[in-house]
Amino acid sequence: RARHTGPPDGGWGWMIVAGCFLVTICTRAVTRCISIFFVEFQAYFGQDYARTAWIHSIVDCATMLCAPLGSLISNHVSCQVGIMLGGLLASTGLILSSFATSLEHLYLSLGVLTGLGFALCYSPAIAMVGKYFNKRKALAYGIAMSGSGIGTFILAPVVQLLIEQFSWRGALLILGGFVLNLCVCGALMRPISLKEDCKTAPEFLEQDIVPETEKQDLKQMSICSPLIKLWPHECLCYCSWKEYDFLLMPGFMVLAVSVLFMAYGCSPLFVYLVPYALSVGVSHHQAAFLMSILGVIDIIGNITFGWLTDRRCLKKHRYFCYLFAVGMDGLCCLFLPVLQSFPLLVPFSFTFGYFDGAYVTLIPVMTADVVGTSLLSSALGVVYFLHAIPYLVSPPVAGWLVDTTGSYTASFLLCGFSMIFSSALLCFARLAKKIKRTHLQSLTGDTGMKQHIWTNGAMAYSVTAELDQKDVEFLAVDTNSFSNR
Repeated sequence: RARHTGPPDGGWGWMIVAGCFLVTICTRAVTRCISIFFVEFQAYFGQDYARTAWIHSIVDCATMLCAPLGSLISNHVSCQVGIMLGGLLASTGLILSSFATSLEHLYLSLGVLTGLGFALCYSPAIAMVGKYFNKRKALAYGIAMSGSGIGTFILAPVVQLLIEQFSWRGALLILGGFVLNLCVCGALMRPISLKEDCKTAPEFLEQDIVPETEKQDLKQMSICSPLIKLWPHECLCYCSWKEYDFLLMPGFMVLAVSVLFMAYGCSPLFVYLVPYALSVGVSHHQAAFLMSILGVIDIIGNITFGWLTDRRCLKKHRYFCYLFAVGMDGLCCLFLPVLQSFPLLVPFSFTFGYFDGAYVTLIPVMTADVVGTSLLSSALGVVYFLHAIPYLVSPPVAGWLVDTTGSYTASFLLCGFSMIFSSALLCFARLAKKIKRTHLQSLTGDTGMKQHIWTNGAMAYSVTAELDQKDVEFLAVDTNSFSNR
């Protein structure tokens, strides 16, 4: 395990980015391409939209629902072991799906087993990127997350070709072998220990719970190291609490609620874009090409938005960049029902794909900004866990609306309004926080509310007691002028 005082922002970190890039191809891109099997499954098993949509829903739900399990294995055992195990499970699920004789069989093999395997790989790989990068974090995430778009661009036409040549069974079997590459990705994930992981040195190290001979070693390890089994019961309880105490942070609570609505809105489009295109007279190859376009532009959104939000002028405005991207995707969904030809659907794929790539890149960046790097793995597990229920419910609900109304309009409108509400919620939360901060500052000026001041060399830190952790102000002032005041 390599030890660093801070994220190296390069070196082996670029291999971590490459590994995460491959993980997103093998997980998110493969999940998106399952929608290409939708028409094949529906025709072969003779089922309606709602029942067939459960396959894609269960894959997405299992991936996100079990994300905390992936974080747990990564924290307490090894990121490498977790990703390799996930690769084996996902591949097994796809191979077993090629022998399916009913939709229920696909629910278990393609849905639960493959989804569980993806869960063990996805959030730990993303968290590793955050541990290796700080200054270029958004760019690193943009490159890593672009695997989803690149994978969709390449796999969408390839999967369509495989279905035509080998039937859906042969295509699933080949995908099962392809997903085994997750084991290679896991081998690249070299662990790293950061000084930040030990900053919040547990108070129990100052007590008599841990023998003196072990204290120094424990201080050098992450709070939740694989050697946690050596710790007494009290240490285990403390560790478990410290891993998830971010759940009570107001900023994280708002982000969590917003993620629920965002996840509900984005999922059905990847399931129903191909069936919708076919329903308005687009050919099978053109419909698959729409998914490829979406994937390519997704890549551009990943990388360019990541690069832009790392610039000094936009770095402090990442929050608003994220909510803008989510809101734009919502508007795209609202306009989709009036786009009923291939030339009109192409600009939609461009626009939706770009902003989808943009906000996906910023999800781990925003999470790290809220909870810090040391808790990023656990926090990402929770954030992706919150995707689970919307991912499970939204495609079948959209399918039910299609079966009931005979059109896709109601489904796409519901998706659009859900994403716009997610963006508006974040906007109102930030405005409320700004108003509260202004009010507290005015109270400070009017009543002379006590502030706590520490000085360290030429730096003075002023912290207002009423403000939360994110509102701490670091004021760099000259020591002499500060003393005179």
